[in-house]
Amino acid sequence: MKLLLISDEESAAYWDYYRPGKLSGIDLILSAGDLKPDYLEFLVTMGRAPLLYIHGNHDGCYEKIPPEGCDCIDGDLVCVKGLRIMGLGGCPLYNKGPHQYTEKQMADRIRKLRRKLRKMNGVDIVISHAPPRGLGDQEDLVHRGFESFVDLIDEQKPGYWIHGHIHPSYTERRNGDLQRGETRIINACGARILEIPDPKP
Repeated sequence: MKLLLISDEESAAYWDYYRPGKLSGIDLILSAGDLKPDYLEFLVTMGRAPLLYIHGNHDGCYEKIPPEGCDCIDGDLVCVKGLRIMGLGGCPLYNKGPHQYTEKQMADRIRKLRRKLRKMNGVDIVISHAPPRGLGDQEDLVHRGFESFVDLIDEQKPGYWIHGHIHPSYTERRNGDLQRGETRIINACGARILEIPDPKP
């Protein structure tokens, strides 16, 4: 299965210089936040693959202009194409803007999904805007990760944790992946292709 991961920066290859067929073979598009609604609409239209998104800390406009044809999974756990996917948008609280949370508030959001996690017997992919604490984040408050994300990784062991928020220019990590236990942690800033095994029936 081929996934297109996007976040934070509209990719010129999929936007300004898009060519027909560029999205051929993409089975699912996952947005980790802070992208223009019309960019998401363009991708879901041209790619003809489902597009799931969460909110970044600069996505207040989605309240008035949600991207049409796309599905918001922020604060939810869904099954799409055989994959169990959880969405946890937002970043640490720093100026009381939209989609900002304290550590306790984020832990409470995860707690509300416990019943679904049990019902669906776990999760395959988690999409968040902010990264897990200590796993690709930064030390300043705005770009700090959440401790509750690390706890979720250790408890549920998803195959993939996809996040945005940390632009390549912020860190020497660039788009390199990290690993914690069985979980591969991927910075989706810009656009990346992720190929994964087809989910088991």
